[in-house]
Amino acid sequence: MVVKTDSGKFRLIAKTFHGLEEVLSNELEQLGAEEIRILKRAVSFVGDKTLLYKANMHLRTATRVIKPIHKFTAHDTDELYKGIQEVDWSEYITNKDTIAIDSTISSDDFKHSKFVTYRVKDAIVDQFFYATGDRPSVRMMNPTLRVNIHIDRNTCTVSLDSSGESLHKRGYRVGETAAPLNEVLAAGLILLSGWDKKSNFIDPMCGSGTILIEAALIAYNIPPGLYRKEFGFQKWKDFDEDMWDDIYNEETEVDYEGKIIGADISDKAMEIAEENIRNAGLRRKIKLNVTPFQQFVPPVEKGLLITNPPYGERLRPKDLEGLYAMIGERLKHNFAGYDAWILSYGKECFDSVGLRPSRKITLYNGALECKFQKYSMFEGKKKDNYKKDK
Repeated sequence: MVVKTDSGKFRLIAKTFHGLEEVLSNELEQLGAEEIRILKRAVSFVGDKTLLYKANMHLRTATRVIKPIHKFTAHDTDELYKGIQEVDWSEYITNKDTIAIDSTISSDDFKHSKFVTYRVKDAIVDQFFYATGDRPSVRMMNPTLRVNIHIDRNTCTVSLDSSGESLHKRGYRVGETAAPLNEVLAAGLILLSGWDKKSNFIDPMCGSGTILIEAALIAYNIPPGLYRKEFGFQKWKDFDEDMWDDIYNEETEVDYEGKIIGADISDKAMEIAEENIRNAGLRRKIKLNVTPFQQFVPPVEKGLLITNPPYGERLRPKDLEGLYAMIGERLKHNFAGYDAWILSYGKECFDSVGLRPSRKITLYNGALECKFQKYSMFEGKKKDNYKKDK
């Protein structure tokens, strides 16, 4: 079965991380997507070529945008091979081009993703060889066309990857600290928080500055794809350069009157953050201080705090408990009127904070199942607010 199109519109799928599906759905709705459906770590939607380009340029919580082109049933690799050859691949590439294959499998009949990848590759290049005597070559880095094959039980879906490199690779990062936060996850944290994009934004343990940069891009409505050198769709045969130029050069930036402030105890982290912020063109929009959280003094005007403290990879348990206890004390005594969100791993960390969260969200930072917890720091005394979450 070939995936049908109508009136220049077609179905697309935007991939994301667990817990960010609803946020991504809202982003797509704002872009004008139709027939939005939330899936597992993905959102499907209907749009045209303009929306395909805009999705790659503007989506903050998508890792990839793929375009399904063919769906069929297969019970073994021979049927898989035949199904792939039902596509006329000359519509998308020539025998001089390069391809890469990504496979995602959830099936008892197909257990080895590498073998599936090889058979899909064989089916594509053999089609060209039999027709022309020449074949496309495989190139994992920067191919002409990246093909995605998804097998769910016996249903095979073939898609074209319009993004190329993962969309979390914005292009502004030139340096990083140990275990830097993924840009898509950082943007997701901010959008999940419900920030009004008017009040102050603070990350007092900012590391290489990812959360701060994503906050600035959101506050000023700067597209996250603006820094990218290239997207996958720019190599497609039907690429419309004039349409893309209009989208890329569209003026979207808005004013933001609040302050975006970051701090960290590490001089090295601050150097890296400054470099990334400068590369993103945000030097005048983000203020940095080499200051430990214990000495950080927030602005008098209230705002939002989001931070991703160390999880314990380089700290002993007692040091970790002390760190999170300090965070709780600082929030309690210095951030009255703020909403504070913490992303961390392990119940012990949050227990040490000693404050009652008003909201908990489960997210994944890489392979780690983490919690993103909100603490509403009321002004004055609210005795239940500072009890330890049991």
